[in-house]
Amino acid sequence: MLLENQIKEISGNAELNDFRKELEKELEDILSFWMKYTPDPEHGGFYGKIDHQNQVDETADKGLVLNARILWSFATAYSFNGRKEYLEMANRSYRYILEHFADPAFGGVYWSVDYKGEMKDGKKQIYGLAFCIYAMASYYQATGDQQALHFAKDLFEYIEKYSFDNIKGGYLEAFTRGWELIEDLRLSEKDANEKKTMNTHLHIIEAYAALYRVCQNDRLKDRIIHLLTIFHDHIINKENWHLHLFMDEDWNVRSNGISFGHDIEAAWLLLECAEISGDAAWIGKYKEIAVKISDAAMEGMDKDGGLWHEFDPVADHWTKEKHSWPQAEAMVAFMQLYLMRRDDKYLKRSITSWHFIKDHIKDTKNGEWFWGVYADYSIMKTEDKIGFWKCPYHSTRACIEVIKRIDLMNN
Repeated sequence: MLLENQIKEISGNAELNDFRKELEKELEDILSFWMKYTPDPEHGGFYGKIDHQNQVDETADKGLVLNARILWSFATAYSFNGRKEYLEMANRSYRYILEHFADPAFGGVYWSVDYKGEMKDGKKQIYGLAFCIYAMASYYQATGDQQALHFAKDLFEYIEKYSFDNIKGGYLEAFTRGWELIEDLRLSEKDANEKKTMNTHLHIIEAYAALYRVCQNDRLKDRIIHLLTIFHDHIINKENWHLHLFMDEDWNVRSNGISFGHDIEAAWLLLECAEISGDAAWIGKYKEIAVKISDAAMEGMDKDGGLWHEFDPVADHWTKEKHSWPQAEAMVAFMQLYLMRRDDKYLKRSITSWHFIKDHIKDTKNGEWFWGVYADYSIMKTEDKIGFWKCPYHSTRACIEVIKRIDLMNN
């Protein structure tokens, strides 16, 4: 694996060790918040919405993405440091998904349930299935629970049966509960209604790679290689090294926008997926691509170290918001590039991203991270702290991934 090949050139660096200690504490703080405030004692599982002031909406719907990401976070954290309370939370999330999100009639998982755990939206959004695979694979890795592995493999089969495009390649976005084509394919109202998206493909390959780690077989590896090819041929813009966001069924690009968070996340994540596949040719290609995408994403970094949300080059319009999750992904991507290139500018960028989080994103009074801030650093108060999309996934993963890289240099 890539990380295991890194040379210990900066072992003992005081700044790095301080960075590690802070992230270890941050991981504990984030997960402690989720253990304390998010379990729903009356209806089970976890609350569907908590606002920026920690006010709980007890009747909010509960989304698949939220619950799958909770499962992934606590299962992964348990594998990382073995704390039993993390396993208890993973168990709670695992049981809730099986009991309330699994569709006994048509297979797969619902997009959402109401606060009591009854099906609210039964559509099959492939993005959601992918996150459920990601979570189940991590839970299996943590516990050895065979049911979790079987569930993940079943979801893989549903995606391959209904979503895979046998003619043009890649995966279609969404279906009805009964797996029929659906008119509204969007993940959210902010998205374009197109049949293929960068976001869904990124999280399918992420999920498939996680499953391949615990269940290696040629068919799964073939699909990972297919997705690496799709990104290379259709999604990565070779002119500017940003990612195309929305495409039609024939891979015609249907968007102009640049999402700096997705760029920086894909930079390290696609390389990791290539490494997991074990394919030497793709590993070599994505080592080069990781640098190019990360450097392109720097176009969205402000002088304070924060990463802007989006830019539309055609309209020359910046979305002057700095969301929490791109800053987390930047920490990982730039640390990975530092390991690869030994260029101090990447180490500085990783640490600067963390400083921006501490200074502007972290809620030092009530815990966890705010959704984000505007250009004047005011809090985005209309956005949830906990919600359909705001989960512990990006933040906990960033802490764990950066710590792992620092530890490899110290061993």
